[in-house]
Amino acid sequence: MDSRSNVTYFILLGLTQNPKEQKVLFVMFLIIYILTVLGNLLIVVTVSVSKSLGSPMYFFLANLSFMDVIYSSAINPKLISDLFFGKSTISFQSCMIQLFTGHFSSGSGVFILLAMAYDRYVAICKPLHYLIIMRQWVCVLLLALSWLGGFLHSIIQLSTIYGLPFCGPNVMDHYMCDMYPLLKLVCTDTYVIDVLVVANGGVICSIVFLLLLISYGVIWHSLKNLSQEGRRKALQTCGSHITVVVFFFVPCIFIYARPAKTFPFDKSVSVFYTVISPMLNPLIYTLRNTEMLNAMKTLWKSHVM
Repeated sequence: MDSRSNVTYFILLGLTQNPKEQKVLFVMFLIIYILTVLGNLLIVVTVSVSKSLGSPMYFFLANLSFMDVIYSSAINPKLISDLFFGKSTISFQSCMIQLFTGHFSSGSGVFILLAMAYDRYVAICKPLHYLIIMRQWVCVLLLALSWLGGFLHSIIQLSTIYGLPFCGPNVMDHYMCDMYPLLKLVCTDTYVIDVLVVANGGVICSIVFLLLLISYGVIWHSLKNLSQEGRRKALQTCGSHITVVVFFFVPCIFIYARPAKTFPFDKSVSVFYTVISPMLNPLIYTLRNTEMLNAMKTLWKSHVM
């Protein structure tokens, strides 16, 4: 901790102070977290052992699911335990670890979604060159760049907040450690820091979202060149991707792509991309994907029954 700071821990007010509401949310979020971990790990295992899922799309999907597990586990266990016990404190160091892990996994996931969009663009718009363009080393490179992008995003966030002086209030009106609630507790002028945080979070998120929309717009325009069956399959796959993108990016942009201020409803909006979105991803990608469902059935029959 910075020598100018005398805050060693933070008090998190959480989502609600009502004991009855806390118990209801505890049960609900515990079930969601279990489903999130099991669903995403099932995707990782299925893609890893199934020879029929060797395409780049499933390679990226497995890594996205892995990042969803890390992201959800960085935030939800603490949230769930706080709801159960009805109060919450978090040490300064644990707060910084949660901040770094959450932004690293979510940042990497954002760039993996971009890689998945590129993969679908090549598959639909340049099918004859797909195997040449999306070779194994290209996929590994895109994944490594996604991790690097997530790491750089997260380390900038951490280094921005870590050296600032916390010398007054330590009560945070949130259920997790995040940039804007933390900046509210800093006892110095943070205007320049606010601009940097918006640029590193909101602007990047908005640009990636715009790029994703453009890529799917190009794909949509190219569908007229496909057969009816090819068009149906492409719409099914891209529809799943777009659904995941909207569920994550819309609330994320709402929180980060604005001046660094906090509002009471921010906590409720944050639930969408920290709790609900990681759970929905495996459902969206598997329930509308025949290949994935068949691979899961084969895995179940060969290893369980």
